[in-house]
Amino acid sequence: MEAVLQTKGLLSLPPTPKARALYPSQGFKQRLFATKPKTFSGFSLSSNEVPKLPILVSKPNSFLPKDRNLHICRAEAAADGQALFGEETDKPKFLGIELVTFKKIIALGLMFFCILFNYTILRDTKDVLVVTAKGSSAEIIPFLKTWVNLPMAIGFMVLYTKLANVLSKQALFYTVIFPFIAFFGAFGFVLYPLSSYIHPEAFADRLLNVLGPRFLGPLAIMRIWTFCLFYVMAELWGSVVVSVLFWGFANQITSVDEAKRFYPLFGLGANVALIFSGRTVKYFSNLRTNLGPGVDGWAVSLKGMMSIVVLMGLAICLCYWWVNAYVPLPTRSMKKKEKPKMSTMESLKFLVSSRYIRDLATLVVAYGISINLVEVTWKSKLKAQFPSPNEYSAFMGDFSTATGIATFTMMLLSQFIFEKYGWGAAAKITPTVLLLTGVGFFSLILFGGPLAPNPHTVWDDASSCCCICGCDAKHFQQECEIQFV
Repeated sequence: MEAVLQTKGLLSLPPTPKARALYPSQGFKQRLFATKPKTFSGFSLSSNEVPKLPILVSKPNSFLPKDRNLHICRAEAAADGQALFGEETDKPKFLGIELVTFKKIIALGLMFFCILFNYTILRDTKDVLVVTAKGSSAEIIPFLKTWVNLPMAIGFMVLYTKLANVLSKQALFYTVIFPFIAFFGAFGFVLYPLSSYIHPEAFADRLLNVLGPRFLGPLAIMRIWTFCLFYVMAELWGSVVVSVLFWGFANQITSVDEAKRFYPLFGLGANVALIFSGRTVKYFSNLRTNLGPGVDGWAVSLKGMMSIVVLMGLAICLCYWWVNAYVPLPTRSMKKKEKPKMSTMESLKFLVSSRYIRDLATLVVAYGISINLVEVTWKSKLKAQFPSPNEYSAFMGDFSTATGIATFTMMLLSQFIFEKYGWGAAAKITPTVLLLTGVGFFSLILFGGPLAPNPHTVWDDASSCCCICGCDAKHFQQECEIQFV
């Protein structure tokens, strides 16, 4: 009897093969679970000799031995196109990014671009409406923010808390954003054309004669109540849609590693949106020059801008629907434990109990007070320079574009500052720049006569200081969002 020996993958055959019975070839399972034949040291075997001891043949068993040889198995698995043991198939990538992540980030980037594109148009338009309206001025802004904006923001917070406890995340998103889209569309095509009929101007004049100029601010709010409502809705768009809806959705569908990698890109995209929206405001504001006499140029410009806002709002909803329909959520979100539902007071107690959140809130409040001191005075000077709504709006478009370019540059520099000096050093830039530019701005207002006899020069210098303050404000908002997220 001749033996067939397997030595290191080489098959040795006897020189004079003899006929023997044919056995069926072993299949994949038998080869996989077969043990390696044992050899005995001290014996010399050749192709024409019979070993002194019989060859021990082990039977297949259901356990994988440690010294098995899987070269044949690996070759067959590779030939069949199957994944090998312990190996994972590579996920499809595009530009070095997994395709699923790439689709998710592109959709989120488009949402963020549309949201901030709308916010810039709304922010510039609300100032034009309130500041340049008949019987109003920039001085009503503090009254508007205190007695109208703040109560409506608190009311929305209470309503949002109750809706979050009864609606799903998708239903909550649509329930919140659709009223904004509907209102801005209705304002451009219904409320503003009817403003001369629904504003109680005569009644406000009679009250002003009785109460005196001390009540000019509150009476101006009543006089132009639709414009003030637009002002508040535009402010809430920045607080609700940007901070609550978008960042809440982004944190829900992105992992921590993805957030660290792609969130800074969202900041850069925000400033790109600022540049394009500023050009859009400038374009629609200049339509007045091509219209005939007797045509309300600001009404035409407002309809065009509100149409863009509605289209961008629908694009936001479309991106949100597409992400939920076609992009799988990360595992951490699917296995996430259900959060306890808290009432409004319980939520406030939870926030107040956190020292970290209290410090961030103090930063935001102090920043808001400081920037409002400069903002009211600056906008009153702008009205003196640009009394027409179209001229005022055209300037705000240029201002937004300049702010976007400057902030884009500052964000590129801030990456170096964050890496080398940390968040603390970057956060100190905002109060320092605001202090220096604020002192320069008020100095030009109070003592601008000897330095610049031309009023236009005084205004130009003052607007330059405020442009720096505006860029610094954007930098501060980016810092707060990074630190909070």
